[in-house]
This record gives sequence, structure tokens and C-alpha cells, in this order.
Amino acid sequence: MRIAVPLERQAGETRVALVPESAKKLIAAGAEVCVQAGAGEKAGILDDDYKAAGASIVDGAALAQKADIVVCVNRPEADDFLRLPEGCVVIGFLKPLDEPAALAPVVTRKLTAFSMELVPRITRAQSMDALSSMATTAGYKAAILAAERLPRLFPLLMTAAGTIPPARVLVLGAGVAGLQAIATARRLGAVVEAYDVRAAAGEQVKSLGAKFLEVDLGGIQTEDSGGYAKELSEEALQRGRDMVAKRAATSDVVITTAQIPGRRAPLMLTEEAVNSMKPGSVIIDLAGSTGGNCALTKPGQEVVHHGVTILSPLNLPATVPFDASQLYSRNLTSFLSLIVNKGELKIDMQDEILKGSCIAFQGGNLHPRVAAAIESPASRRA
Repeated sequence: MRIAVPLERQAGETRVALVPESAKKLIAAGAEVCVQAGAGEKAGILDDDYKAAGASIVDGAALAQKADIVVCVNRPEADDFLRLPEGCVVIGFLKPLDEPAALAPVVTRKLTAFSMELVPRITRAQSMDALSSMATTAGYKAAILAAERLPRLFPLLMTAAGTIPPARVLVLGAGVAGLQAIATARRLGAVVEAYDVRAAAGEQVKSLGAKFLEVDLGGIQTEDSGGYAKELSEEALQRGRDMVAKRAATSDVVITTAQIPGRRAPLMLTEEAVNSMKPGSVIIDLAGSTGGNCALTKPGQEVVHHGVTILSPLNLPATVPFDASQLYSRNLTSFLSLIVNKGELKIDMQDEILKGSCIAFQGGNLHPRVAAAIESPASRRA
């Protein structure tokens, strides 16, 4: 059985799906691993490193011809899908909730596809939680980026020339990315406050030495069964925005991380709130790919509004590709252990992890969102 690792084609992508350490484990388990030439170079991994692990280095044209499994970071392009043999398995961040129509080639080629975004958040799948792995790197880099762009220092400094007070950081959203941003900003010496609609996040925020801001939302349910924040009513959101505006006015940095799977990111920082912030302040909006938490965000761009710098990087994990690739590769290797047995492909669709993350099985049994988007006859079998 052959596992193929392509060179990522998305602009700005520097990660690779499998690192040599993981390739070695898979080869020891009886699989053949083929890596496209140069696939790991941007992550600091050379072709010779893969060869030393026992993997084969092939060119792009040969990679897909006999692949049984393709592991990737980003969804393959349409022409890449068409090169794959029928029945091939594709595993990666496939964006089934955001761009379902782009997965139409999965049906025409009768492929099986698993999306790492949909891996259930259950105990048995913790080692496969790639979203959390990438959110960890994004949260860390968000705090580092804020410290770099802020025209003042993060820590309290007591010098012969006088005392410099610590920077004040406000983090909106206390999921994995938000908690890592809090931890990193605290390590850099900032005073940190955080807000999340999920009251249960308060204990985690406090455990990191930050202050948790609470808003009375009238007892409504704010968390779904998977641990993600639910979409709230406009009234509930407005209560949060009013509090956020007051805290933002006294903050030097605001890092926003609030997202809802498959939905537009909630608006948490209005233009009026930005107007109230001090000149020189910095906003890092990690929700830009789904519309942004700040009203003035322009995804992937830098905006300066009344002296406030607003940044919305779209792929922060790619700015630390070595470690991000290591983490993602381990997530994939754990996932592959469910479908690779003694070098053979065995897919048990009764397994709740495989069932929950499956986009299509041999071109049919489509995920409802994908089926609706492409209006395939296979959708009737979903």
C-alpha cells in the first residue's frame, strides 16, 4: 500500500503533511511512503531526510499514479483530484463546511475523503485533533506578532530611567488558539484579560494567570456537544460587544480568535470600539478567513484606522512550518492507524471517528453539506 505526500501548491503554504519521523513509523508498519521532491524544503526538511527514513522521492507526475492514500495539508486542486486513481483515499484539511462545492471531483473520481476538520472531539481522537494542533501554533504566533508590532514593550520594567508599565492584552475567544495566545502574552510579561461566551472557559483562563471577563447572557446555552461556541442571538452578542468595547479602550493589544464551524465569524469588535482604542494599539484578528471578528478587518491585509493597526493573517501555522508540520504529521499518523493494518488498507465505516470525518466513501455516501452543494445523485444515498 502506497501513501503519497505531495508538495503543497497553495500560495504561502510552507507545511508538509508527513515528516520523516512519521514516514519511518508508517514504513515500519508495512506501508510504502512516497514523497514529492521538495515537499518538505520550506519546512526545513530535505529530500535526503525522507530517504534516510526509508521513503521514496518521486516527481509530481508519478506521485499520484499508484497512490492508495494521499495525505495533504490543504485540499488538492481540481486537476490534482483528477490524476488520482479511482478508490484512492484523500486525507487533509478539505474545507467541507466552507467550500463544499470544490469537493465535486471526489464524486467523479469515486474517491474516499476524510476531512481533518471533522474529526470528532472525543477522548479517543485527541491525538488526531489537527485543528487544535494548528490553533496552538496560531495562538502563539498571534501573541508574538502583536509584541513585534506594538510600539511598546510587553513586560513591566523597572530601570534607572524609570518604570515602564506592562502592556495590556485583551483576548477574545478562549478556545485552543485563545488560550495559547494568553499563555504566550503572559510569558512575555503582559497583563492579560480574556472573554469567551462559554462560562466554562473561565477556569482555564484563570489557570493561565489572566482575568476572565464575564457577561450575563441570560442563561442561554453557549456551547455545543463538541465543545465549540454556538451561534448566539443578536441581543446576546450585543451584550458581549458592549463589554468588549469598554475593555478594548484600555487595551494595547486585542487578539480575536472566535469562530463557529461552517458559519461566519461573530462580530465582536465594532468600528466604534476600534475608534475608542489608543493610537499605536494593535489588533490581531485570527478569524479573518471566515469574515473576521473585527468590523474593520480585511482578511490577509494590514489596516491602519485612527492609529490602530489591524492585522488578519490567514495562515499563521505556515509561519512556523517545522513545528506545525511535526504536530500535523503526528495527527495524521494517528488517524492513519485506523485505516492501515499491517500494510493494508482497511476502512471500518462503523468507527465513529472515521464516520464523523468522512466526506465521501468511494464517491458516494456524501457529507450532507457537500451533497447539497454539488447536487450529486450520490447525495440521495447520504
